[in-house]
Amino acid sequence: MKRRPAALKGMFAAIVFAAAALPALSADLTAQNTAPEATKSEAQSPWMIRLRALGVITQDSGYVGGVPGSDLSYSNTVVPEFDVTYFFTNNIAAELILGTTFANVDGDGSIAGLGKIGKTWLLPPTVTLQYHFTDFGNFKPYVGAGLNYTIFYNEKASSAQSLDIKNTFGVALQAGFDYMLDEHWGLNVDVKKIFLRPDFDVNVSGTDMSGKAKLDPWLIGAGVSYRF
Repeated sequence: MKRRPAALKGMFAAIVFAAAALPALSADLTAQNTAPEATKSEAQSPWMIRLRALGVITQDSGYVGGVPGSDLSYSNTVVPEFDVTYFFTNNIAAELILGTTFANVDGDGSIAGLGKIGKTWLLPPTVTLQYHFTDFGNFKPYVGAGLNYTIFYNEKASSAQSLDIKNTFGVALQAGFDYMLDEHWGLNVDVKKIFLRPDFDVNVSGTDMSGKAKLDPWLIGAGVSYRF
């Protein structure tokens, strides 16, 4: 008879111990269930790439030194463009823009009679520092500013005998947005303004001349984004 109260006391102690342990066990299970989601969010890569169709729309302006009333115009193009973005934080990122395009250079104003002066290809790598807004859900707008260095290559003269356009730096301004369809894929629209005014040398009818081409293009692109 003396052993029964002892057994009851032991069972009571076990129940109390189990009840006390339940909150801790529940907290453990909750933490285990939410851990993969937190890890998934923390593990998101800082790298993003984009592929766009890019319209290059130039400003038709420029001059040939010593020729009053001279002006220049340039062709617009649509080309593919690739960029790589690295996120330092959720808001701050850097973007490197890669692509190449061409432009026909035509005489205008008092030299319109020259017609097509020549053609050049451009390689305009551009780096921008961006601020990304993160308060709009899947809609992620951004603004940026940076530096462009344009390399002119494969220049071919037409009505001129020779054409040499100098490589030059330019300032770039940017605004755009990504609309994320899921964790990785999104749609992108991007607009840039590059202030690009290279000097050039040209030979027309045996006369060496120089001038400035005021291209100042708008780069208007649309495409897809992929966040690793």
